[in-house]
Amino acid sequence: MRIHDIHQHLATLGAKPLHIGRVSRAWLQGLPLDTGTRHQQAENFLPLSVRNGLPELSQRLDGLARLRSEHPAADGSARLLVELGDGQMVESVLLPRDGLCVSSQVGCAVGCVFCMTGKSGLLRQLGSAEIVAQVALARRFRPVKKVVFMGMGEPAHNLDNVLEAIDILGSEGGIGHKNLVFSTVGDPRVFERLPQQRIKPALALSLHTTDAKLRQQLLPRAPRIDPEELVALGEDYARRFDYPIQYQWTLLAGINDSQEEMDGILRLLTGKYAVLNLIPYNSLEDDEFQRPQGERIVQIVRYLHSRGILTKVRNSAGQDIDGGCGQLRARAVELVNTKRLHLAR
Repeated sequence: MRIHDIHQHLATLGAKPLHIGRVSRAWLQGLPLDTGTRHQQAENFLPLSVRNGLPELSQRLDGLARLRSEHPAADGSARLLVELGDGQMVESVLLPRDGLCVSSQVGCAVGCVFCMTGKSGLLRQLGSAEIVAQVALARRFRPVKKVVFMGMGEPAHNLDNVLEAIDILGSEGGIGHKNLVFSTVGDPRVFERLPQQRIKPALALSLHTTDAKLRQQLLPRAPRIDPEELVALGEDYARRFDYPIQYQWTLLAGINDSQEEMDGILRLLTGKYAVLNLIPYNSLEDDEFQRPQGERIVQIVRYLHSRGILTKVRNSAGQDIDGGCGQLRARAVELVNTKRLHLAR
């Protein structure tokens, strides 16, 4: 379901644009669809035909994203395993300081070798209403003032739906435009489409290395774009819309934490309108990849800081519950498949 489908359904019930806006805002806030205002109750504002149709619509909207399980973490975050209307599952993350990370696809086609989501491949796209429904669901638990498109999937591969979601969240949803963060591995279509939008979100670019050949190995099905070109495109967007680019760098011990890489960062990012987010890999015992030792992470941050690169360490939310992106869904799918196997026997 897309946002347009909801608006069209309300129009069929007899709703005018101002009625559609009222109902949409209530849904996006996680409130009942017939929620009124301090000065105007729903029965004095919404036509009777619309009020009579809201229970059925509410049921349909609730079915877009249902909470299957919640996994609170010690850092104040909480990973939500969300079941969609067709039984597929995605993850959302309630972040500290009123943030929410949402998914835009079931699975992902980029195939980043260090990402659990990428191992499943792309199963299907999420409609714009399914993306926004994750925000409506999360707001039943706590306030959401920032939405980052960094969950399951590559937003650029579902661009129309993601841009629709950004548009309504930045208007009817009450999210500040720079508190909407579009994350991508660097699809050229992003740099063509985002400047044309009514709402220009903040941009996060997955860099991970300054070596073009290594980047192809780590992100095997990402667009073949050299790190230098990616940073140039990011710098143009940052300067045009006066907001720094967030460059994402998943730290992998022995792979992209070398002194050569750090000097490459200096070469690429010195003087750029940018923030470098170092994300230590969320290691499990039997993983092919491991995060660097804490001492090495501190050395990296000090080295880059001392040379003028604004650097932040961003641990993946929920690391104490093995909650790296895609891990909850992978465990849930494995459990479902195990149960089906037992039933088949």
